[in-house]
Amino acid sequence: MPALAPPSAEIPPAAPPVDDGELVRRAQAGDSEAFDALVRRHQERLYATIYHMTSNHEDADDLTQESFIKAFRALKSFKGDSSFFTWLYRIAVNKTINFLKQRKSRNPAGHLSLNDLDFNVEHDPDLVSLISERTPRREVNLAELQEKLNTAMQKLSEPHRLVVTLHDIQGLPHEEIAAIMGCNVGTVRSRLFYARQQLQAYLSDYLK
Repeated sequence: MPALAPPSAEIPPAAPPVDDGELVRRAQAGDSEAFDALVRRHQERLYATIYHMTSNHEDADDLTQESFIKAFRALKSFKGDSSFFTWLYRIAVNKTINFLKQRKSRNPAGHLSLNDLDFNVEHDPDLVSLISERTPRREVNLAELQEKLNTAMQKLSEPHRLVVTLHDIQGLPHEEIAAIMGCNVGTVRSRLFYARQQLQAYLSDYLK
């Protein structure tokens, strides 16, 4: 009788990822590693949103860190009426808008160095379409377009710049943007429409 082959070692199934709600509950109970996990999960997108609002890497770094610090200190008050992501973004958005208002008061001209702008237009099809749909027969100079789009974005008001950033760059749905901005979906749609119209107007010389 042949010897029986040893049973193959079974690989245990991977543990499912812990959702934000569970991490929040652990963090509220004093688990600092749970909050660290929330930071790692959301810091990249939060930073990207703030950067597109400020067009400055150092400011985006500072505001991202400040937003997480405020979220940590206020975590006990989070009741779960919205997702943690939405609650965190609301904190970051309010901080960023207040920062931009203060910056504008210090620098009324609002001049920004284009050397610090890197709007990745190749991956923003809605914004690219502002140009490409109007100029189908010529190759778009992406470097020049990148510079002009960044300049145009900085001419928008903070709420209109934010809605373009959240929808066209971050890809958030209208409903989530409404929750983050504290308005209704209709307001989000109208702001997005107006912002795109303004971008087209600012880019009109380039489109000719």
